[in-house]
Amino acid sequence: MAIQPYQKDSNVSNPIKRIRWATQRVTGANEQKKRHSIIGRLHHRKVGSSEKKRESGEGSHLDGIHEETDTSTESGDQEDSRRRIFFNIPLPEDAKDEDGRPLAKYARNKIRTAKYTPLSFIPKNLWFQFHNIANIYFLFVIVLACTMLMHHAEQFFSIFGASNPGLGSVPLIVILFVTAVKDAIEDWRRTVLDNELNNSPVHRLVEWNNVNSSADNVSLWRRIKKGTTRGIMQMFRFFKSKSRRKSHDEKIYAERALDEPRPSGETMRTRHSVSSRTSFHSVQSRAEVDEIQMTPVPSPQPGQRGVTESSRLTSGERPGTSFSYEDDNLVLETAYGKLASPNGSNDESCPAPAKFYGNLIDPLKSVPGKAKFKKDHWKSVQVGDFLRIYNEDQIPADLVVLSTSDPDGACYVETKGLDGETNLKVRQALHSGRKIKHAKDCEQTEFVIESDAPQANLYQYSGAARWTQRDTKNPAEAGTQMAEPISINNLLLRGCTLRNTEWVLGVVVFTGRETKIMLNSGMTPSKRSRIARELNWDVIYNFVILFFMCLLSGIINGVIWSQGNNSLDYFEFGSIGGKPSLDGFITFWASVILFQNLVPISLYISLEIIRTAQAFFIYSDTFMYYEKLDYPCTPKSWNISDDVGQIEYIFSDKTGTLTQNVMEFKKCSINGLPYGEAYTEAQAGMQRRQGVDIETEGAKAHKQIAQDRIKMLEDLRKMHNNPYLHDDELTFVAPDFVTDLEGRSGPEQKLAAEKFMLALALCHTVITERTPGDPPRIEYKAQSPDEAALVATARDCGFTVTGRSTDGIILNILGEEREYTVLNTLEFNSSRKRMSAIIRMPDGRIVLFCKGADSVIYSRLKRGEQQQLRKVTAEHLEMFAREGLRTLCIAQKEIGETEYRIWNKEHDLAAAAIIDREDKLEVVSDAIERDLDLIGGTAIEDRLQDGVPDTIALLADAGIKLWVLTGDKVETAINIGFSCNLLSNEMDLIVFKVQEGSPGSAEAELDRHLASFNITGSDEELKAARKNHEPPGPTHAIVIDGDALKLLLEEGLRQKFLLLCKMCKSVLCCRVSPAQKAAVVQMVKNGLDVMTLSIGDGANDVAMIQEADVGVGIAGEEGRQAVMSSDYAIGQFRFLQRLILVHGRWSYRRLAETIANFFYKNIVWTFALFWYQIYNNFDCSYLFDYTYILLVNLAFTSLAVIFMGILDQDVNDKVSLAVPQLYRRGIERKEWSQKKFWLYMLDGIYQSLICFFMPFLLFRPATFNTSNGLDLNDNKRIGVYTATATIVVVNLYILLNTYRWDWLMLLLVSISILLIWFWTGVYTAFSSSDQFYKAAPEVYGELSFWVLTLLTVSICLMPRFTIKSFQKMYFPLDVDVIREQVRQGRFKYLDKYEAYVPPGKVPSAASSDVSQPAKAVPGTRTPLEDDERPIYPPSVAATGTTHNARSQNGSDGTDYTGHKPSFEQPRVSFDRPRPSFDRMRNSMDQIRPSYEASNDFTSAALLTRVESSHSDVHTSKARHGQSSLR
Repeated sequence: MAIQPYQKDSNVSNPIKRIRWATQRVTGANEQKKRHSIIGRLHHRKVGSSEKKRESGEGSHLDGIHEETDTSTESGDQEDSRRRIFFNIPLPEDAKDEDGRPLAKYARNKIRTAKYTPLSFIPKNLWFQFHNIANIYFLFVIVLACTMLMHHAEQFFSIFGASNPGLGSVPLIVILFVTAVKDAIEDWRRTVLDNELNNSPVHRLVEWNNVNSSADNVSLWRRIKKGTTRGIMQMFRFFKSKSRRKSHDEKIYAERALDEPRPSGETMRTRHSVSSRTSFHSVQSRAEVDEIQMTPVPSPQPGQRGVTESSRLTSGERPGTSFSYEDDNLVLETAYGKLASPNGSNDESCPAPAKFYGNLIDPLKSVPGKAKFKKDHWKSVQVGDFLRIYNEDQIPADLVVLSTSDPDGACYVETKGLDGETNLKVRQALHSGRKIKHAKDCEQTEFVIESDAPQANLYQYSGAARWTQRDTKNPAEAGTQMAEPISINNLLLRGCTLRNTEWVLGVVVFTGRETKIMLNSGMTPSKRSRIARELNWDVIYNFVILFFMCLLSGIINGVIWSQGNNSLDYFEFGSIGGKPSLDGFITFWASVILFQNLVPISLYISLEIIRTAQAFFIYSDTFMYYEKLDYPCTPKSWNISDDVGQIEYIFSDKTGTLTQNVMEFKKCSINGLPYGEAYTEAQAGMQRRQGVDIETEGAKAHKQIAQDRIKMLEDLRKMHNNPYLHDDELTFVAPDFVTDLEGRSGPEQKLAAEKFMLALALCHTVITERTPGDPPRIEYKAQSPDEAALVATARDCGFTVTGRSTDGIILNILGEEREYTVLNTLEFNSSRKRMSAIIRMPDGRIVLFCKGADSVIYSRLKRGEQQQLRKVTAEHLEMFAREGLRTLCIAQKEIGETEYRIWNKEHDLAAAAIIDREDKLEVVSDAIERDLDLIGGTAIEDRLQDGVPDTIALLADAGIKLWVLTGDKVETAINIGFSCNLLSNEMDLIVFKVQEGSPGSAEAELDRHLASFNITGSDEELKAARKNHEPPGPTHAIVIDGDALKLLLEEGLRQKFLLLCKMCKSVLCCRVSPAQKAAVVQMVKNGLDVMTLSIGDGANDVAMIQEADVGVGIAGEEGRQAVMSSDYAIGQFRFLQRLILVHGRWSYRRLAETIANFFYKNIVWTFALFWYQIYNNFDCSYLFDYTYILLVNLAFTSLAVIFMGILDQDVNDKVSLAVPQLYRRGIERKEWSQKKFWLYMLDGIYQSLICFFMPFLLFRPATFNTSNGLDLNDNKRIGVYTATATIVVVNLYILLNTYRWDWLMLLLVSISILLIWFWTGVYTAFSSSDQFYKAAPEVYGELSFWVLTLLTVSICLMPRFTIKSFQKMYFPLDVDVIREQVRQGRFKYLDKYEAYVPPGKVPSAASSDVSQPAKAVPGTRTPLEDDERPIYPPSVAATGTTHNARSQNGSDGTDYTGHKPSFEQPRVSFDRPRPSFDRMRNSMDQIRPSYEASNDFTSAALLTRVESSHSDVHTSKARHGQSSLR
């Protein structure tokens, strides 16, 4: 905002200043250079950065904006990268070239994601295809075949024996053509989408001069490209109109999902529809925009006024920590003195005049008035254009918002197209541009925007608008130079959609490939499957074999020519080379052509076809279709499907992946009293661990909850007939809370309850949507589900947020309307771990409400106060966390008027900064969020997804190890682990308690645990671990937090930690950052040489998804960034079992068998030719007709092997899930190995011997005459004998290796076999076949042919058949046993299931789902006593032996551990029943001694010891060496 110098009497701030932080900024070495003051650049000033200069006025002081600039100079590149955009101002000389045109060249807004154009397709596609080494090899072979030498007078002949080079190129041409067609189809789809997007309509200001771009001079080359494209498009439309096509409505979802987006409920509305939600501001807003005529559209809602976008939680580093102060004496140095926290400050105040923000419109400027907004195409938009965007329209380019239909300057965008999030975000118009409404206003503006260079960070932008403010009263004056900073809050990004806002007017700053969405459109890192990597070596082996075969042929042929006096001298008319050495050289290259089929060129295209079909089957699997989101399992990387069948380790996020990320408010603690009834899945898991009959206990709890729910609803209705309370939406069941809210327990508890609910209703950034009805319905849209759950609970209890006024929030409190002025909102981000709202209450008081993580809030409480309350609340929060609930603390602080006025000035300066704006805001916010009073805590349940425990158990049975990498608390993760079968009673939990910065203690801890497994972490043990794929026994599990993990991932300790984890059944890493997630995946993947899969649903999971061999994204509540970066996208975690155990196993086994059979069939064919060379001096004569060589891989043997890779099944999907142990062959990589490769190669060599020498022995006596007296002993006829037998053997061999013999497979094998008879009969019927003419009737008419073929096939296949029979009878594999049991009918019971669900597993026991858990399995081992097997649920906070870097306060230094009595503290109205609290307290009392023995390693113990922000840090450092909480 443009800020004028402060007046001395200015003591009241302007309301509603909501600032967000760019939470993905990564601090770099040149950050200060990159983020230099834009305004400073405009003035070309050089100022110092010290605080003294700033206070004395030596620094930059521009219209009230205090700027600190770095003294370092900028590089030339940085000078050139920034941009200045001029609006109705002539370009300065330094911005023009010698011709007077703009010097800056900006990207066109036309986007082309397609690889090719009609002109570039052929050369570019061939260029890409010849990156394949096999294609280059076969092109080289064709070139050899076409090589000619002149002999005598103009006579040409082939020197390398290829009789028809044209036919020799057919296989390569077919492969190139098929691949090109596939690429063309894919690219055509992209082209169509590009054209639709580029030609989308937008209202652009025309008939005015945009000085930032010159006339578009279309070059000749662009004209040619455009003409070619138009011609092809017209041809396509012509043929498309002639052909019949299926209507859009008849498409099945699998087809429809490929060519159109799936609209959500919010995207179904169009701009021409009227929303059912009404707004009392709609009339007012229309009046204030001077009656702009437009189509009726939904207007902003009362609950959507002035709400700023919530901060995105990201993985980027931020300077400092959550606590940016070191001791209690810290005060904020400001330009106006020191900001302290006076308790008795003078609160007298007087109203201050409103700030003047300026106006971009020059009222003294005369304009022609011809400009108007006209509908145009996106591709016509240029930098510097004025655009008007209407409701439901997509944003065509990155633009700065000047004005909106909202009088407050707010607009609402949906960023689903950008980051996948469906919740609405708020953007604000520039203060100085809010009067720009019409085209004439745009003409009257005169200003310059100086902007950052294009960058990919979606959450960061720095710019400034600069103009001269003219005074209408004194038109002769030069005017005042003014500037307003532009942040990401003022920017609408391309790809977003305008929602609930009638219109927005803005100016374009980035177009086309320079927009943020295009800069972020990089693809997922390219991944290659393990088989593909190993396949390269097998191809190399074949090249080596080919080389030696050719070398042997060349040497022998050259030697024979050198000997003389042999048959060559009588039957040949001299050699081609003229001398033996050259003859051998030529023979070498002729052999390359002859034996070319040894290198399988068709293997690659066949694998592409197979993988494409497998991806289609995965996509079409209706059992992995998530109906709620209309989302099938979507393969995004088609070339790694076989890797899914070899997964040994799965790394999973928790929130939104194992859980639903649908938050339900369950419990709270207010003024030391717990409220709420719930029976959570984690609680059931903990009771199961204690040997409790959870079936009985669960039924009792659910019955009690149902009764309490009815009572609470009755009490709420009696207290206030809340029209916004819907019985089915109530999640907070606490009848005693209603009693306390009515005041029956005394005024103190009533006041505390009201204060608590008021904090929930005021401290948030939700958007309110009101749906008319009887009763009416109010819904809340928030960035995080947690925040929406908190506000919804306040609504249910009578504290309803009904909307927002221009400068505040409107509440309905038990039927009474009240308005609260929001002065500032300090929003949540991953660094602060808290958010605050500064509210002016109706009575004039200023109150700060703050909510955040327990350790963050506790460190900011008033020193020495509320000790008992803090202790009891901490224990309640720990109890809630043990139940698997997500906890937050609520606190408040009353601020004096003087204190706030001083702080707000610094806040305004920080908000106006361009350099380090986020850092300055964080420092200023940190100063005010101190000396808080604790109100209470909240507990929210994130329920497990359906089928998660069953899926985890099934994957464990398959031998897959699952690690959970989460940012949640340790206690929460442990109890979720028990509820979803990751942890069990029989496991010992290894909880790492490592003091930060102490690698020695970490190594000692590691050695101690390694010794219990009798290992030391040596290199030999690591080598043995790499070979051992057996799952560890369910005896141990590791729980570790991010601080300890940071130490254990260091080079010296990583190997030991890896081996320790290898010995444990489950590993839970808690409080870990995205970078740590990726580091853990990399450690396991590279350290153990295993296949890994990562699965998550949020942006913080992208790093590990991309690091793993296979990345799976869940389309959930946290947006679609994980989906966009993944290899496979699914709707629910439970679909992972089918993806891995069914499709993954099938794909791996099919591809492994296909590749082995491919190499086998090429060996048989090629070596049959090689054996023939023995008897013709290796002169590279052809035993077969040349067409046989061309068609052998293209037609005769391709169908069977390709469809083996597509359709073969050893067992069906239900059996694959019923017997997950079948998957272990993939983990052990037994389906494809070098041993299998060489066995198939040897089998092929053996069969090639039989296929050649059987006909050879038949013809060897040279007495073979037919009935007509003619013989058949020429090589072409012998070749028919050999080729036919070889083709039959190869196809039957493939059939023999196929598990599934259905009618389709038998038909394909039969067609492949009969095809050689068909081709021989047809081809030899024409005289153009030369010497091959009439070969078919001559050969097929002989009985010897049929007998020999039968004998050859039998002898070739007998060894394979015998060995397979012996193996299956005496050494059966697991799958052989299961297949036999299927034949016996032992899996008939699966027929009653549509999709197999493992029976007998424990179902979820969520508090909102009264499903009955299964009974405990009899015969299980009795759990050990606590003193024999202590359980250590760790905490996020530090103790005497652990350290937490996320906190920064001192400790009181006590060793107090007596926290158990706090549970028996007398409570108000103790006679009222609190079943859930008592039930949980009793459960905790059973295990409390083990925790006490663990040296206070609990949240409650830690938080009790946490002192306030004014604790004596020096004392703490003296005792602990450093602050225990930083």
